[in-house]
Amino acid sequence: MTTRRLLTGHFWGDALERMIRAAASSALATIGTGAVGILDVAWPAVGSIAAGAAAASLLASIVAGTTTDPETAGFTTHAP
Repeated sequence: MTTRRLLTGHFWGDALERMIRAAASSALATIGTGAVGILDVAWPAVGSIAAGAAAASLLASIVAGTTTDPETAGFTTHAP
């Protein structure tokens, strides 16, 4: 009996890790170095862009999970 790729815990753990990385890196890029203090950051914009990056990462993981290695959420194969 085969398990569907998108229904495995390993796949979703991998996808969640990728989403967190995408959100964090886009948030850091949005904040940039122009902000003087923590209160000077436009937090709604940062949150919106980070959420968009996480959503795009999730969609990319789903596409990768249906076309490549069933054990990962990426487009590369799992190295032994």
